[in-house]
This record gives sequence, structure tokens and C-alpha cells, in this order.
Amino acid sequence: LHSKPRKSRSNDNITMKLTKIIGACALMLSPVFAFTGPSSTRIASKTFSKDVTVMPNSQAIQRQNQELRATPDLEVVALVVGQENYGLAVVALGEALWSFLEAPSFSHARVLVPATVAAVVLCAVSGPMVTNAADPAAIKLGLEIATGVSVGLGASYVARLLSPYSPSAKEIAFFGLIVSIAGFFSFSQNLLVDEFVQLPGLPQLPNIFPENFFQGS
Repeated sequence: LHSKPRKSRSNDNITMKLTKIIGACALMLSPVFAFTGPSSTRIASKTFSKDVTVMPNSQAIQRQNQELRATPDLEVVALVVGQENYGLAVVALGEALWSFLEAPSFSHARVLVPATVAAVVLCAVSGPMVTNAADPAAIKLGLEIATGVSVGLGASYVARLLSPYSPSAKEIAFFGLIVSIAGFFSFSQNLLVDEFVQLPGLPQLPNIFPENFFQGS
């Protein structure tokens, strides 16, 4: 007769213990969920915001790099080439005068002819052209004229060095040759580097090897 109430009380005790255990577990786990849930969403939102902010910056940098091109500054080119042009004229004329004054004579006056012609062309023709920063075509033509003048001066110095007799020292003519060679390389470099003159490209060579030849079998 007394066995049923004992069983019901034991069942009630078991259920109460289970509810207490479940409640305790829920209380223990609730702060964990409360801590991890918002943090994961914050991390995700932060990473998303970083992606959103970084991508436009990288794309903008790539676009700026693509838009930047090596365009020559004509004012700087005109200033540098003008100094080289007039400098070559002064050096050539000074060398000729120095050589003539070492041994002044009517026959030796011929050393003045190439230098005088070169100085006139450099100062009166190519000089105003290469210093015209507003006209790239004029700079190009002036550089071509100055290059030709430097070649002519170099040829005259080589002829003086190869002559068996020279009233003046040949070391001065050799110095003029070095200056004319430097002027030639300077003017031609400006023509090529500043893209006033473009050399023709080499044709593409045919591929004699089959595809995937170097990858192995």
C-alpha cells in the first residue's frame, strides 16, 4: 500500500534533479552563446567592411598606374638640349680659335672653317628649334640637325688627327673629337628616349618547337 507514494516521490525527485541540472547547464552555456554570437557577427562585419574599403583603393591604384605614362616634359627637354646645343657650339669654336692662335697662319686658318660653320648652324638654326618647348616637331628637327652637326665636327677632327702634319697640337683636336662624340650620343639619346624617333620593332620569330615541348611527357 505504501509502495506507490514512494515511487511517485522518487520520480518527482528525479524530475526535479533533472530540471535543476538542465537549468544549471542552460545558465552555464548562456553566457558562452551570448559572448560568441555577437563577436562572430562583428568579426564578419569587420572583415566585410575591410574588404569593401580595401578593394576600391587597390582598384584605384591600379587605374592610376595604368593611366600614368612616360610623357616627356618638353620644357625640361628644351632646357637640357638647348644647353648641350649651345655648349657644343662654344666648345667647337673655342677649340678652333685655340688651335689657330697656337700657330697663326693663312694655311692654318682652315681649322676655323668647320667650327665656324658648326657654330653658326647650332646657334642660328638648331638652337631656336630645340628651345621651342611649345612645338615638339621643332625640337625633333633641331635635334636631328644638331646630331648631323656633331657628326660633321667629329669627321673634321678625325681628319686633323690623321693628317701627317699639324701646326698645332693634336691633343686639342682629340679633345674636340671627344666633345663631338659626346654631343652625338646626347642628341641621339634625346631623340630616342623622348620618343621623337621610334625605331622599327623586330619581327616575331616563328616558334619551331611544338606546344608543351618543354613541359615533358
